[in-house]
Amino acid sequence: MHSFKQSAGENRLLATLTGPDRQRLFADFERVELCSAEIICGSDERIEHVYFPTDGIISLVTALRDGSRLEVGSIGHEGMLGSSLILGVDTSAQYAIVQRSGTAWRLGAAVFQRHLRENIALRRRLNCYMYVLMGQLAQTTACSHYHQVRARLARRLLMNRDQVRGNQFHVTQEFLAHMLGVRRVGVTNAANSLREEGLIDYRRGAVTILDGPALELASCACYRGANDMYQRALGPLSEPRHRRAEQASTRRTAHKLSN
Repeated sequence: MHSFKQSAGENRLLATLTGPDRQRLFADFERVELCSAEIICGSDERIEHVYFPTDGIISLVTALRDGSRLEVGSIGHEGMLGSSLILGVDTSAQYAIVQRSGTAWRLGAAVFQRHLRENIALRRRLNCYMYVLMGQLAQTTACSHYHQVRARLARRLLMNRDQVRGNQFHVTQEFLAHMLGVRRVGVTNAANSLREEGLIDYRRGAVTILDGPALELASCACYRGANDMYQRALGPLSEPRHRRAEQASTRRTAHKLSN
């Protein structure tokens, strides 16, 4: 068992909890590593643990009978895996696959449900998160059906930025194709378009967002809509827009000088 003191603020759902209830909850956590491509839970499998990521990303993936896969949601430091337990359902509806390696705080399902019964502040906050997650899953479904690949790719890269809390991260075109439910050539064309406009740099899976505000304009409205939904229920998810604009100007200048 690891001490929670240094990392209590790393997961946003846990950061606002205070007092004795917080201490009792944190005493039961254990810190675990999230390894890229690891399947934490399969579809229709019983949920054994809940996870509160601190610096990794977990993708929620739906698989069809023909083998095709589509990402319907993702969880980073802003959320948790195993939220159906809040509703009393102990079975996973999707595959949970680690997209980006990192760490998470883990709690056994039975212990988590006991804390939900005893900790009113935790239950209220996670009820809000459940509302946000359900709304975002519905929005992702509509986005996949109605919006162009370029706009959806821009949205997904912005989500990655928020979840890793940085403008540089690694994601392959193959993984992006699975996440967006399109052929790899579609991801290639969309990424090249964003790169040619100076919004991103993308080389061998290494992504650098050069101009976040411009990338937001290239994204569909679903990115802002999902963030607004989270903010109304749980508080700000990302940095103020004026700070991102200042940082984007600096990055684009540095990128031009390096090339």
